[in-house]
Amino acid sequence: MKVELVTIGNELLSGMTTDTNSAWLAQQVNFLGARVSRISTVSDTRKDILNILMEAGIRAEIIIMTGGLGPTSDDVTKPALCEFFDTKLVFRPEISDHIATLLAKKSCRINEYNLKQAEVPESAIILHNDQGTAAGLWFEKEGKIYISLPGVPFEMKALFIKRVIPALKERFSFPVIYSKTVITQGNFEAQLSEQLRDFEAELPESISLAYLPSPGIIRLRLVTSGDNLEKLETEIEIQIRKLQELIPEYIVGFNEDTLELIIGEMLRDRNQTLSVAESCTGGAIASLVTSIPGSSDYFKGGIVAYSNEIKRDQLAIERSIIDKYGAVSKQVVEDMAINTRLLFNTDYSLAVSGIAGPSGGTDNKPVGMIWIAVSCKESIRSSEFRFGDNRERNIRRASVAALNMLRKLINDQD
Repeated sequence: MKVELVTIGNELLSGMTTDTNSAWLAQQVNFLGARVSRISTVSDTRKDILNILMEAGIRAEIIIMTGGLGPTSDDVTKPALCEFFDTKLVFRPEISDHIATLLAKKSCRINEYNLKQAEVPESAIILHNDQGTAAGLWFEKEGKIYISLPGVPFEMKALFIKRVIPALKERFSFPVIYSKTVITQGNFEAQLSEQLRDFEAELPESISLAYLPSPGIIRLRLVTSGDNLEKLETEIEIQIRKLQELIPEYIVGFNEDTLELIIGEMLRDRNQTLSVAESCTGGAIASLVTSIPGSSDYFKGGIVAYSNEIKRDQLAIERSIIDKYGAVSKQVVEDMAINTRLLFNTDYSLAVSGIAGPSGGTDNKPVGMIWIAVSCKESIRSSEFRFGDNRERNIRRASVAALNMLRKLINDQD
């Protein structure tokens, strides 16, 4: 079954707003067992909206649109929908009541623009929006289904999960889709692909493998479909075990796992604590660690030792060590890790010092050179990395690499 996604908005075409709706919807459609055949973005104009509705209706069985349902004058989707489906706008008191109640909770009064949102195409099935003022709309024409959803992401997601998916499942019989994602760290996509060449060649035709790279992390997503969930799970698990034998040193987790979540669970299970000292990452690692609810159970704190002065005065790094080896060095980063652990009285610590860029590099220490150290009472480990010349990616990669080094150290202490 083909599904076409359409996002509506001049702000999307101008680049002022990033379209995250279509990416999320594409994932949900694939999980449902259907196939996204095309994604389009059109402007807030009657002509463009009518054209895409006509074209998409030829290509796909289900058309899902987001955007253009707001209360402002540039939101012209509903009049265009009325024209396309040969209907008219009618006032729905139940939508008006919902809008008034929602705004009252926010201490806002309802005005004429809000009331316009209670006007909807007469032939539409209303998809009640618990989260906002714009109702979702469901149309049928010539055997095709057209669904119009608000552009606000959290409203759109709630409507799709709560209203659209159940309605589609009632109407259609979708195949069972099963997938599992293997999260890897410590390798580059081309090298990982080379290592898995034979694995890919031997995959059953019913299973597909996708590489999903991001700075510091590569996700390997295995997907299959059929009518027997238990059988699908077994088939995927056979391939997962093969990966665990082929690349055990790179696998850090599965599905929605993150290194910060994994480390948090490890420390909590062991009743242990962590502290950090960051130079080039500027607090990014502490931000990742504390993004996990309950991280106060194991994270005591950290120091952003961006300058040599702070390294000396707060972390007690000897001036002679910095002068001799430089701030970006094995000697300095190991002292940072050890002294941070002692300062905060934690079981583990990690430290990072490097040249994030885009300037500041030398022939001996180029941009992207990062030193990372992890420490516990029994051990100190450090590694040098060369990540590249992009500042944002260097910070992200250094943060991920540091957390993975910490994960390995914790594992090895058991």
